Amino acid sequence: MAVDFPSMSARTAPAIPRTTVLDGGRLRRTRLRLDHGDHRLALSLRVLTARADNWLDQGPWTVVDKPKPAPGGDVHDYLSQAPYWWPSRPATADNPWGCPYVQRDGQRNPEVDTGTDRQDVEKVFDSTYDLALAWYYTGRKQYAEKASQVLRTWFLDPATRMNPNLDHGQFIPCKYDGRAIGVIDFSQSYTSVLDAIAVLDTGAPGWSRRDRAAMLDWNTGFRDWLTDSAFGKEEAAARNNHGTFYDMQLAALAYATGDRALARRTVLAARALRIDPQIAADGSQSQELARTRSWHYSTFDLVAYTRLAAIGRHVGVDLWKYQGPDGQSLFKAVDYLLPTATGAEPWDHPELEFHRFAASDVVHAAADAGDRAARAAVPRLEAPPGGDLWELRPAAEQLDSIAG
Repeated sequence: MAVDFPSMSARTAPAIPRTTVLDGGRLRRTRLRLDHGDHRLALSLRVLTARADNWLDQGPWTVVDKPKPAPGGDVHDYLSQAPYWWPSRPATADNPWGCPYVQRDGQRNPEVDTGTDRQDVEKVFDSTYDLALAWYYTGRKQYAEKASQVLRTWFLDPATRMNPNLDHGQFIPCKYDGRAIGVIDFSQSYTSVLDAIAVLDTGAPGWSRRDRAAMLDWNTGFRDWLTDSAFGKEEAAARNNHGTFYDMQLAALAYATGDRALARRTVLAARALRIDPQIAADGSQSQELARTRSWHYSTFDLVAYTRLAAIGRHVGVDLWKYQGPDGQSLFKAVDYLLPTATGAEPWDHPELEFHRFAASDVVHAAADAGDRAARAAVPRLEAPPGGDLWELRPAAEQLDSIAG
């Protein structure tokens, strides 16, 4: 099906979005290539617009429509359930949850997808990203108007907005009302929303100055919650992928809300705080290799690192060039995955649900940053389901995403 968008003569010159992870200048160049009839990009655009079309008759979503409010009773508080915790006993009238809950690492409890906000917030993240980019590349106002509606409903409208905290993320029935680990519910994907907002801010129909100002206030409140709350401080102290994603999210929010100094400090600190202890001299990530889904988590941690490196570009820090005291670096961490990412060698660590395509985006990111081995590997990568959209949204996503 042909992509329907205004003719080149009817379109104004595209503005450069002040994106946080995505490279706004690159987005503008891609738009111009599409306007000038780049057929290869047009094929990718058909995939993106198909995804955007699918969102047009869905949502909007809100935290206030879950069956029960979060502990504490405020329907505006976000709620999610720990994905790898399971009931140990049959549910009864006296024990409706089947408590106590026990952990099964890497095995997702289907309960977590009902009765909380986890599934809906992922739809908010994904839809606004797809819709905003589809509007930027095609000029179709219905994409921008839908993205604006989704954002206003989840974050801004008084009757339906989410409070800017994650006090009840990844609760465990009969055990915890919320946990610091729940911060990753947002940190693994929320930068997509920040970039979608930046794209809409270039003049999207349906997105007003009032919306922009209100979203800035929400993001500032969320940034402050991350830095000041007990859960935020605990997540900042994590030494595995949770710590990496925390830094990435904080740096992104700091940059998006105008605190460039905090963004720069966060990226700089990640060199000794994250890369040195997390990545070995050979590029392996020992804490992620110890998981039952070691391939997933090795690629997952690198999604955070590659986005953090992209944020660093905006504040004058080249995280890709950093080498630790033992020679550890982001390039080595990506190169460690290349034999498996290209299908040349099997993955010889534990993995409950292997998907080779999970590494594709981080390999693309390393290739774009100048890694020759990654660049040579790109033609041999496995495309994710639905196709490779890297050229339209060149920022790593967790392509086999799971919560946890």
